[in-house]
Order: sequence, then structure tokens, then C-alpha cells
Amino acid sequence: MAQSAVTRERLFALRETIAKLEGKPAPALAAAESEALADKGLAAKNEDALRLPLGIPSFDEAINGGLPLDGITEVRSDLLREAGAGSGFVLALAAMLQRQVEESPSDASLPILWIADMVSTMEAGIPYAVGLRDFGLKPDQFFYASPRKLEDALWLAEAAVESGVFPATILEVRGNPKPFGLTESRRLSLRAKASKRPLFLLRQAGEEEASSAHFRFHAAPAPALARPLPDGTMLGGSIGNPVFHLTLEKSRNPAPLSFLLEWNPHDRRFFAVSQSVDPRLPDERTAYSGTPLSASSNRPDIKKEMGALLAFARTS
Repeated sequence: MAQSAVTRERLFALRETIAKLEGKPAPALAAAESEALADKGLAAKNEDALRLPLGIPSFDEAINGGLPLDGITEVRSDLLREAGAGSGFVLALAAMLQRQVEESPSDASLPILWIADMVSTMEAGIPYAVGLRDFGLKPDQFFYASPRKLEDALWLAEAAVESGVFPATILEVRGNPKPFGLTESRRLSLRAKASKRPLFLLRQAGEEEASSAHFRFHAAPAPALARPLPDGTMLGGSIGNPVFHLTLEKSRNPAPLSFLLEWNPHDRRFFAVSQSVDPRLPDERTAYSGTPLSASSNRPDIKKEMGALLAFARTS
């Protein structure tokens, strides 16, 4: 946080007094101040470098410039049938990191590591090499591990993050297991901070709970738009790029924020989708665009109101 003018003047006066007592000249004090400001600017620059921006201004502003590359980012889904939304968003982030790795020749051969506990694997399945390639990832630079016990998966995640070998480590767990609590989350966060490597925690069918993650997203599937043609029209009956409905649950924002993001696997980047976009084709939409009529009130499947019905004689 920036210092106020009064506080800065008091600090300078105190430093000048100390310099006079120690017999130091004023230019040396000014040089020390300039060096401190330079170090602060370098630290801010390094902090910006340890961020993964998604290229969407409103989204990046909500996450303070990007996802941390030296900490934990949690992505959860409510139901196992929505596991594809959480997995797809995390894999898209991994693909963006692989693109960054390709641009830096020194780390050109570092792979992504996906760790899944056995329970999560039995329910949500495992990554498919052909699907990874179509999603924008390189299967030959993607490692997958599925330990039998959750404790082994946590140990492997700590070792992988601490080694600094992998540009990103993905830890997939089922629900909110007791062996994985706040203590284990803090230990993983410290490992990521020390090695300056990110850890993506994918919680399938899990609830909100305390953790050391910088951000927590709730991922849900959203309707995909039709595939556009070169002339600007839409290809009827087609399915375009995947769209994710993301809700930022844990952040510095006072209230949760929701976004619709479309993933382009060819360009390996996200695009913002308007909340008002109708994914249906023109021939699938109704001719009347107003408010739909209300359903009939005497339908047999309507839930009956609580209480007993009493017969009274008519008054007129």
C-alpha cells in the first residue's frame, strides 16, 4: 500500500536524523532511498511475472492481473456429471502454460503433471490422449498418475511442486475428504511459493471449504455456440468451442463474480462470451421474442399447497 505524504515526510526526517547521528552524508541517504525504491519496483515486476493473465480485461482485473504461478488455484464442481467443466477449464489453463513454455527455449521440454486419487478416477474417468491434442495440449508432454491412496497423491503433489520440474501440477480429488484439510493445503501452498510453481486443485463434486488457495472458481457447463463459417454465418447443427460458466467464489472481491469464457483450442486462449447471447440457431428460436406465457394453474402435476381444505357453505 502506498504511503501518505505525511508519513513519507516523517520517515525522511527520521532517516536524516539517524544519518546525522551516524555521520553519514545526505547524498548517501538519497542513494539508499533510490536503491530501496528500485528494489521495490523489481519486486513488483517479479510479482507480475508470476501471474497467468487470461487476456480478458474484466476477468484479469478481478483476479489481480492473473492467476498466481507460485500458489494454489482451486476449481470445483457441484456434481460429478459436471466434472467435464472443471477438468476442461483446468486443462485449458495447462495448455496456456504449455504455450508459455514453448516461447521460452530454456524450459521447452517440461511436461504437465496430472495427479488423481483412485476414487476420482473411478467416477470421472482419466484424460484421453486424442482429446488432449484436440483441446490444445501436447500428449507427449503430459504425465498422468493415479495413486491408490489419497495420502500418496498428496505426497506426490508435494514432491512434484517442490521439485520445480513441472510448469504446472494438477491435483484432482473427489469431494471433501478428511485427509485433505487446511493443514495439507497450507503445506502445498508453501511448497508452491518456495519453488515458484503453480498447483491447480481440481475438486470434483466438492463443497466450499477453507483452503490456502489464492482463488477458488466454481465451474459449470454452459451452452456452446454454433460453429461459424468463413462468410460469417453459423453452421446449422454444429457445436462450436466449449464454453465455461465460471463463478469466482474466493478472492478479494466483496461478492462472487460470474463469467462466460469460450476456449479456443487452436489459438489456446479464452474469449469472453456475452451473457445475453442465445446459442440457438435462428430456425430454432421462437418467432415471438417476448415473455413466454405462464403455465396453466390446474395442471395435475402442480404441487399441492400445504394444509387441509375445509368445506364452508357459500355466503351468497
